[in-house]
Amino acid sequence: MAPIGVQAIYHPDKEIGTAQACAALHVPFTLSTAATTSIEDITKAVPYGSKWFQLYWPGSDDITASLLRRAKANRFEVLVVTLDTWTLGWRPLDIDTANSPFNVGIGNAVGFQDPVLRSKLNSTPEDDKLSASKYWVSEAFPGTSHSWADLEFLREHWQGPIVLKGVLSAEDAKLAVEYKMDGIIVSTHGGRQLDGAVGSLDMLPDVIEAVGDKITVMLDSGIRTGTDIVKALALGAKAVLVGRPVVYGLGINGTAGAHGVLAGLLADLDLSMGFIGAKDVSEVKKTILRRVQYPGDVKSNS
Repeated sequence: MAPIGVQAIYHPDKEIGTAQACAALHVPFTLSTAATTSIEDITKAVPYGSKWFQLYWPGSDDITASLLRRAKANRFEVLVVTLDTWTLGWRPLDIDTANSPFNVGIGNAVGFQDPVLRSKLNSTPEDDKLSASKYWVSEAFPGTSHSWADLEFLREHWQGPIVLKGVLSAEDAKLAVEYKMDGIIVSTHGGRQLDGAVGSLDMLPDVIEAVGDKITVMLDSGIRTGTDIVKALALGAKAVLVGRPVVYGLGINGTAGAHGVLAGLLADLDLSMGFIGAKDVSEVKKTILRRVQYPGDVKSNS
């Protein structure tokens, strides 16, 4: 399950409901830094199932270290570091509708429960939500990016696999190997950060060619069907992450809705593999794919 923040705006079951659906189907759940449920509350409500923690890398090292300590103490297994959202992208719809849930305290649960962040505030989030929200947003989306060398700080403070999310080039994939990362996610942040960005599936072959099996390569952004998953696996991804469809299900029918979407996607994958003659994912090979140019397709000038 891909990390998606502010899930309370979809349904009161929020991230707890999604985590329960994932656990029931043995799908790893990824908690967003921008969640409406804290690290501790997720583990308390759903003590079973595999959990990953997605990090919007704060500007302050002490807050970063505190988040990692909390995630590890609550049995999160994998750290997913988002690379492409050191600040929010230009999102006209959000601007037109003044959609900024963080400023009203929605999506700040992970930060508001952090003891180091709370120690830096002049008053508690409960007493002054707006000021606390502004401070937390300035930390989670600091407007400055980190360097490859900075990854050593994460390695020092996280005992477990580290996955970099937002890799879209062979060059960055090679650097992830050089800096001894455990995995990468070829991702465009669901198309929400850079308008006109190349599709993650289009870049997957270049990444696989560059790094092969030296690092675990996964993919997200645009997964909607079982055949979408098959295509990604055939091109070399070891796994995919899915986001929007699951929270759409959450919005329609809470935990049951999220479960229904995930179960349907897994069933679609199972059936699609049967149709191509694959008994398991290891048998999904690139040889099943063909790139077809239809008469109505727009051809590139390049």
